Amino acid sequence: MSFIEIMESYFRGERLEALYYILPAGLLLIGLAVTALATDRGGFGWGLAVPLIGFGLVAIATGLHVGLRTPAQLETLQAQYREAPTEMLADERPRMEAVNANWPRLVAAWTALVVIGLGIRFGFRADWAQGLGPALVLIGAIGFLIDGFAERRARPYTAALDQLALEHEHRPAR
Repeated sequence: MSFIEIMESYFRGERLEALYYILPAGLLLIGLAVTALATDRGGFGWGLAVPLIGFGLVAIATGLHVGLRTPAQLETLQAQYREAPTEMLADERPRMEAVNANWPRLVAAWTALVVIGLGIRFGFRADWAQGLGPALVLIGAIGFLIDGFAERRARPYTAALDQLALEHEHRPAR
């Protein structure tokens, strides 16, 4: 595949994930929270609903933001690639390095949520803990899936950026 095809694939995947996975996951979490409160107004319902609403709203906002900004971002990068590929690389490579540097932190955060959620669920008998624990486990699992897709998409794009940079370094001056 050419560099431009790899770039388009990366951003197409980003947009699809944002609009067809992250946004719906956020809506689902809000729906689960509403259902929890409709069926249980006690500690269990609130323990479940509060984190689901919080993460659901973040997921909805993220899905909309990323999904709606991506076409313009891709268009800008394509134009930069055609007009000034070295400048595009100077901007895009550090951005992607920062994106890739976040994967271990995100895995640690999702792991912590799952472990804390399990600890709360099995460590406390209170009704709120019986709701909060599973909510944190669910949020962590969704985070693992979101970032699993994103990381798998980012690696080939980053490799293509690095390869393009090597090609531009070794080109004879005109």
